[in-house]
Amino acid sequence: MQPDKPGRRQILKGLTAGAIVLAAPLRTARAAPAPGKITPELIEAAKKEGKAVWYTAVDLPVAERIAKSFEAKYPGIDMRVERSGGERIFQRVGQEYASNIHAVDVLHSSDAAHFIVWKRDGIFAPYVPEDVALHYPMEQRDPDGLFASWRVWLSVIGYNTKLVKATDAPKSFADLLDPKWMGKIVKGHPGYSGTIMTATFQISRDLGWEYFEKLSRQKVMQVQSSADPPKKLALGERAVMADGNEYNLFQLKEKGEPVEIVYPTEGTPLIIGPSGVPKDAPHPNAARLLQSYLFSAEAQQLMVDFGGLRSFHAQVKDKPGRKPLREIKLMKDDPAAVEKNADEIKAHYSKYFKV
Repeated sequence: MQPDKPGRRQILKGLTAGAIVLAAPLRTARAAPAPGKITPELIEAAKKEGKAVWYTAVDLPVAERIAKSFEAKYPGIDMRVERSGGERIFQRVGQEYASNIHAVDVLHSSDAAHFIVWKRDGIFAPYVPEDVALHYPMEQRDPDGLFASWRVWLSVIGYNTKLVKATDAPKSFADLLDPKWMGKIVKGHPGYSGTIMTATFQISRDLGWEYFEKLSRQKVMQVQSSADPPKKLALGERAVMADGNEYNLFQLKEKGEPVEIVYPTEGTPLIIGPSGVPKDAPHPNAARLLQSYLFSAEAQQLMVDFGGLRSFHAQVKDKPGRKPLREIKLMKDDPAAVEKNADEIKAHYSKYFKV
């Protein structure tokens, strides 16, 4: 499964060489705009537009649940969900903007590095939801008010409890290299998934590419999305997953599926997915309303409780029974390094896994 798509650098060239000219990269930081409030006037204007288009990398059932909640809260506005892997979203936006197509109202990716590129190319309009201004840490907001960290989650190891005893389960990335896991591992692809791209960077940085070279000899089942390994695990198609969404395992485990989460001893990759409003959003009022809703305590709590995700919103609580983030050893997130090294990461990965 070799993703047939241009590299990140090629897409960047397409953004600036297409039919439009985007704003020049910001040379100095501007003051963030005043917080955007949900007012009766904004709601009425959004209803007149009648639609909000959301490009998102969050798992489809979570995205659909949020969309239904938004539509119930604001009747008369149809929320259209366009769900894909983070890397595919990045490609799509690049291709659409190069062709002067502006179809998305709110843009979210599972790869925070994409927002560095999109900001540099002037795609976003300044907009800071009131909840972001009041309840989010400063380090989780763009200083120019162009985007903020909508969700946070982890890429974890997992295993099927019917196929693997707890005492035999891997406790670390190094454990996955044991010959006993030959032909029993499933993992996602960094060429499709922003989550796996970020996790691959963090693991290769901390453990070296030698880890992936050895892992590739384990006859790994290669899938695309970071949501796929948990599903293969629950079905019993593989005994262990080398990477994939913690939140999918939360969902499956709480439904009674035979899965368990492992936070590797070397550290667990931390993934942050921002959200922003494009300046050329076709439904600008609905876009701002949706962006405000996505960052509200209501939507964030829904995302945590139903979706199994984590939140930076100060008023949102972890669901009981889930391990708090503060108790987990985490790898360091570095979107700028991911953006710089993305094509190299894909090349290394393809070299070892032949996909």
